[in-house]
Amino acid sequence: MIEVELRSFLTLERFNELLMYFQKNSTPKGKDEQITYYFDGEQDLRIQKNLNYSKVWLKKGKLHDNAREEIEIKLPCEDFEKLEQLFLSLGYNISIKWLRERHTFEWNGTTVMLDYTKGYGHIIEMEKLCDENEKEKAIKILNQKFTELKIPITPKEEFDKTYQNYKKNWKTIIQ
Repeated sequence: MIEVELRSFLTLERFNELLMYFQKNSTPKGKDEQITYYFDGEQDLRIQKNLNYSKVWLKKGKLHDNAREEIEIKLPCEDFEKLEQLFLSLGYNISIKWLRERHTFEWNGTTVMLDYTKGYGHIIEMEKLCDENEKEKAIKILNQKFTELKIPITPKEEFDKTYQNYKKNWKTIIQ
């Protein structure tokens, strides 16, 4: 499966407006607290612990691409430390840590996430899972949904710049 996603940075005020909107106009899928570690290396390899499980996953393609293949394995929450030990023992280093609060909704066939990531900001992300043949159609649908909500899509360059700044400073940012 291909994960097609579009995202945008939000102000706190717009984030709160959208949170209220989706609470009234969609199906809430839950609130989560997540700790995510990105590992160095050629592949986008990550581990995460949330309120329900831990997982290890690999995202193929480039960071902030609109569509990427994912390989994901879920484990019990208590296995997060074991995952960290495993990858550190294999010679990987933690290149970045994220602390995120996420609200997830199902809205007219689209998964919507409203995130606050400590030191990074407020973000809306919409995603659709599809096969390779439906990728362009899914991107078009997501673009229409952003337009419907009057949310400009943040350019990838801005996400890349913000990401590089966070990556450089995350150790002091999340203290």
